[in-house]
Amino acid sequence: MNTAPHNLPDNVAALKEIILTLTNQYDNRIHSLEQANRLLEEEKKVLLHRLFGSRSEKLSPEDHLQGRLFDEAETHREEDDSASDHPEPAITVQPYTRRKPGRKPLPESLPRVSIIHDIDENEKRCACGGELTCIGEEVSEKLDIIPAKIQVLRHVRYKYACRQCEGTEDDTPAVKTAPMPAQMVPQGIVSPGLLAWVLTSKFCDALPFYRQEKLFARIGVDISRATQCNWAMAAHRSCSRLLALMWQDLIASPLVGMDETHVQVMQEPGRKNTTKSYMWVFRGGGRDRPLVMFRYHPTRGSDFINREFAEYTGVIQTDGYQGYAALGKKEQVTHAACWAHVRRKFKDAHKGSSDQSIPHAMIDMIGMLYEVEAKIRENAYSPEKTIEVRQKESVPVVEKIEAYLTTHVHHVAPKSLTGKAIAYTMSLWQHLCVYLKNPAVSIDNNMVENAIRPFVVGRKNWLFSGSPRGADASAGLYSIIETARANGLEPYWYLRYLFEKLPTCASDDEIKLLMPHSIPPESVANFRSGVN
Repeated sequence: MNTAPHNLPDNVAALKEIILTLTNQYDNRIHSLEQANRLLEEEKKVLLHRLFGSRSEKLSPEDHLQGRLFDEAETHREEDDSASDHPEPAITVQPYTRRKPGRKPLPESLPRVSIIHDIDENEKRCACGGELTCIGEEVSEKLDIIPAKIQVLRHVRYKYACRQCEGTEDDTPAVKTAPMPAQMVPQGIVSPGLLAWVLTSKFCDALPFYRQEKLFARIGVDISRATQCNWAMAAHRSCSRLLALMWQDLIASPLVGMDETHVQVMQEPGRKNTTKSYMWVFRGGGRDRPLVMFRYHPTRGSDFINREFAEYTGVIQTDGYQGYAALGKKEQVTHAACWAHVRRKFKDAHKGSSDQSIPHAMIDMIGMLYEVEAKIRENAYSPEKTIEVRQKESVPVVEKIEAYLTTHVHHVAPKSLTGKAIAYTMSLWQHLCVYLKNPAVSIDNNMVENAIRPFVVGRKNWLFSGSPRGADASAGLYSIIETARANGLEPYWYLRYLFEKLPTCASDDEIKLLMPHSIPPESVANFRSGVN
């Protein structure tokens, strides 16, 4: 609007209309800026809390007390009205015995070396002239460590020849030599034990190859990071069939949890080195034989997941990333969502919003669902009993959550943290309810996030993969190690056992017996005892 003085009308009514229009525009602009400022303040509070606050997703006692200050009157009425129909589960506090302060005893399995301390011979006589008699001993234990010991294994192969005919009687070789045992890296100096140590140090303990190079130099051995990298690539090639069989078992799992995280990969064709790539992680195999698989792919697009799971039949459990949506829409696939991600959204809203009533109520109600799951785990309920308990105790809480969100969805700014949390929850509502009718499905996808955490920790140390082949090798070796850990196997000793046995396998049936989710734990334990 042109409000230059020479363009203003002389009519009073027209001037009033101009003033009213400008005032409305000004008020709308102020309201828009205030709303934008509130959203920025919410985001700032959340970022500050992530930097300096507690990482727990549960409400602290202080949060519960503060939340009551912001509770709306209608919230209390709704809770009171529904209390008679759906009583909230009682919280049972388990009794416990307080431990006495002090140091834990050292493990009995550790070897003991006795160091004898005695008094001088001239002190073993009493003032009365009698000889002192030993009446006991006092033992105090100190923990000692011997630095890593490295040794050379000399493979001595005897050679035989005939001194009479010198091999001229037939076409057999003149000299016969004992065969060399099959090796993971045939032309290298690395043994199964050293290879297992190097790979465990990087993929389990997040120790990059360049740091291991320095550690080896400290004990007088020159093993470059390039050599270690070549060993890792060779180990991955030798395990290719094992990994293929593991992937077949994963695709056959009735439930697969999925997640992804970014990774920096150099030398990708047609892509800059600064472009993000992705490491996908999948967890299946069930509770008794968990199976964790990592797969590298340059993009986060749904084409990768749809291609890899084109023939999959069962349940997938994911967060709200839209890349999984197309897979979840297939007729043979059921898509389950994750309540932990919902709680996380409302926890962020609780941290950043000035009005904490809705986030506080939501976190409390989601907490009730987790209390039911804790009881199911503690009592090791059967699948039938699990469904019965969920239908009786969890379904009423879920219905209460749905009614609560439906009531408040139109009273919250959509772009606020609380509004975004409500929209996120409502968009996944059908998938969030899947676990109520399927005992194999967990309430959340936390087991997958726990599986991907070692990769994230390692990424902070080694920063990037040098090539797509290196990223593929990392994915395969992480798959083997994390599956071993999920099944209670000590990674180093499992890898050492695997690297001893795998080169001699002649069939898939023999390889299947070595897979980390199939191998009997006592096999690794007996092997470890024999080496020690």
